[in-house]
Amino acid sequence: MGRMVEIQGLRKEFGPIVAVDGVSFSVAQGEVLGFLGPNGAGKSTTMKMVTGFLTPTAGTVKICGYDIQEDPLEAKARLGYLPEGAPAYQDMTPAAFLKFVGEIRGFRGAELDRRIDETVAKVHLGSVMDQTIETLSKGFKRRVGLAQAILHDPPVLIMDEPTDGLDPNQKHEVRSLIKAMARDKAIILSTHILEEVHAVCTRAMIIAKGKVITDGTPGELERQSPLHNAVTLALTGVNPQDIHAALGMVPGAGKVEDLGHEGDLWRFRVYPAHGQSIVTEVSRCIRDHGWDVVELYVEHGHLDEVFRMLTEPRQALT
Repeated sequence: MGRMVEIQGLRKEFGPIVAVDGVSFSVAQGEVLGFLGPNGAGKSTTMKMVTGFLTPTAGTVKICGYDIQEDPLEAKARLGYLPEGAPAYQDMTPAAFLKFVGEIRGFRGAELDRRIDETVAKVHLGSVMDQTIETLSKGFKRRVGLAQAILHDPPVLIMDEPTDGLDPNQKHEVRSLIKAMARDKAIILSTHILEEVHAVCTRAMIIAKGKVITDGTPGELERQSPLHNAVTLALTGVNPQDIHAALGMVPGAGKVEDLGHEGDLWRFRVYPAHGQSIVTEVSRCIRDHGWDVVELYVEHGHLDEVFRMLTEPRQALT
């Protein structure tokens, strides 16, 4: 898979404020990169520079080999962009707006009609094509923005909060569309919805204070969580002090956490001392003591916990 987006040393200053500070990464065909970060981290500013909407203070952006500053028309011809808020001409209908966008992209006649029809079907816009955009719900406005971004079937797609404002069914539709398109495209999407990373992303990058903090698969990020490989279990008819003491003696176990009880059902969590798998050792302890276990599962780690740990380290330690 070739690299379709190449970013080197991207920096953006607004007077004394450094919004983006030396960001570098690449995205290959078939990858969906989730761009994560707290408010003000530099996500939207980075995406605006990648699309050519903002001029960087320093650094380079190449789309399919074309420099966004030196060869902007060739680069942008291969790029689809859904900006934050999905802006559009409010007095136009989706039909008129998509025709306008298609003509700007160089399509005419039957080819233009075909592309509009296919795109409208993909994003389910057919029922509102003749309403003015200003009268549409937030969800339908988001669909119009997505439609204009994919109308020309670009190899690179960049989306800022693509499911913002959509109901659960609409989110499922958009995520399914992203996954279907990902086979042939390089996709970058920013989101604050961590479940979206699991749903569609093959990579996740966290940015804070204008710098890339970490970059890896969702699974690799989850493994940074203190919860990774922890074993949670629920037992009945036991003495909690005895259970706590026995679990603390499990080889490889670190902290044992009492999660409380409901009646005679007690819950505990055993953390590994060094992040390794301890489920076999915990299971052996259960068999040796003959405990009545109602529930047992291994934690994979929580992205939201990793996010807080990396972006607010001082709070994470309290």
